[in-house]
Amino acid sequence: MFAEPEFWVAVAFFIMLGVFAYFGLHKTVLTTLDHRSSRIKSELDDARRLKEEAAKLLAEYQSRGASAEREAQDIIANAKAEAERIAAEAKTKMEDFVARRTKTAEGKIAMAEAQAVADVRAAAADAAVAAASTILSQSVKGDVANDLLSKGIAEVRQKLN
Repeated sequence: MFAEPEFWVAVAFFIMLGVFAYFGLHKTVLTTLDHRSSRIKSELDDARRLKEEAAKLLAEYQSRGASAEREAQDIIANAKAEAERIAAEAKTKMEDFVARRTKTAEGKIAMAEAQAVADVRAAAADAAVAAASTILSQSVKGDVANDLLSKGIAEVRQKLN
């Protein structure tokens, strides 16, 4: 039994335990383990608290994201409504513009027609005067021609003034 190495290992182990007990190392080891246990517990509490804070932040950001999505939907709906309103206004303005331009063009056409009629009448009157002048100059001579010419000139002066 004294020759076996396991025996001496056991004796050395018990002597070492006695030395540890004499110097109070078991209290130091237990105190260290208690401190480590309390540190681990505080770290777990901090981790739990941080997890709860992260969950709150996640919920807050999700609600913000949902509200931002709703706001974006509202902005899109308002933009579509505004675009439709602007398109309707543009259509109304274009119809008014076309109507005014048509009325102006019709007025110009009427004026051109009136001017053309007046020009035709003036040309016809000029032709009639020229024909009458030719006929009268060939058929009427003498004092009668001079008298008719002076009356015609006087009549033209009255109408022009």
